[in-house]
Amino acid sequence: MSRKSKRDLISRKYGKRGPFTESWVRMRSNPGAVIGLVILVILMLVMVFSFFFISYEQVTAMDPASRFQPPSAEHPFGTDDMGRDLFLRVLYGIRYSMAVGFGAIALAVVIGTFLGIISGFYGGTLDSILMRALDIWASIPALLLGMVIVTVLGNNLVILMCAIGITAVPGFARITRAGVITVKSEEYIEASRAIGMTSFRTAFTQALPNSLSPLIVTVTARIGTAILEASSLSFLGFGVPVPTPEWGALVSAGRNYLRTASHITLFPGLFIMITVFACSLLGDGLRDALDPRLKQ
Repeated sequence: MSRKSKRDLISRKYGKRGPFTESWVRMRSNPGAVIGLVILVILMLVMVFSFFFISYEQVTAMDPASRFQPPSAEHPFGTDDMGRDLFLRVLYGIRYSMAVGFGAIALAVVIGTFLGIISGFYGGTLDSILMRALDIWASIPALLLGMVIVTVLGNNLVILMCAIGITAVPGFARITRAGVITVKSEEYIEASRAIGMTSFRTAFTQALPNSLSPLIVTVTARIGTAILEASSLSFLGFGVPVPTPEWGALVSAGRNYLRTASHITLFPGLFIMITVFACSLLGDGLRDALDPRLKQ
């Protein structure tokens, strides 16, 4: 092996890693985080698969002669009270649960981050007003607020996303505010002001990027919570309209047959549990990987 090759090998093995590489290596060594990531990747691949191979007509077609069939080779998850294949319905429902989870949290991140930056960076009276308003906002139970929004605005997927996203805004605003307050007294913030950069630009280009770690962790964990809230609203009849096979709606449809056909609720319930569990595992792994105290 040449001297240059040896030097490159030593550099790759012992050289200083970048912050993202170091975080990835630390997260990769966390079995829970890896399991959570693998589960979510598999669910995403199944969701993509469903767009090409499972049609809406397949999951809504009724066959009364096949009602309440238990799991079998022909119907791996059995059939429901209308004779519809639960396996196809559960797989098809991934797109709704994932869309609500990611869409709701994306909305919450945009609004919450903006409010948190403004509140934390400018402080003073504006900070007090925004925080008190967010305290009132957060005091309303999430499910109750979601039911009110869906009842007033309508019952569809986009409204469900907005309803769940709005309930998550105060949490993201507080986390962003705390991170901005921590970094706004740093020297690079003062340097940005000294070169004539406006406060608004400094807040979004300097303070925000350096306080993203807790926000990233919270986003991952909150996706699972959003999916669970969407399923809860659908279970109560405030989610996507029937016969759309959203997981919460599937659980709700089978609640009257728990004694005679428990598989109707079992499989969509398992998918909800596994997805939320995977998001929680990945969130914990990201928290450990991005925690600066672990770099010592």
